[in-house]
Amino acid sequence: MSSNAIGLFVGLLLGIAFAAGGFSGFLITLVLGILGVLAVRVIEGDVDISQYFQNMSNKKEQ
Repeated sequence: MSSNAIGLFVGLLLGIAFAAGGFSGFLITLVLGILGVLAVRVIEGDVDISQYFQNMSNKKEQ
């Protein structure tokens, strides 16, 4: 099982535990699943978010 699949399942399980059904529960589960996949991709190094933190630190210095 790939890391992306594990991240997706963790996000989905957290969403199901947090939300108790209905359309809003579906949306929360979907968002948490996407965040789980994104977190795994950042940890594995597939997605580089360092540029966003560099921009924030440059704005604070000015």
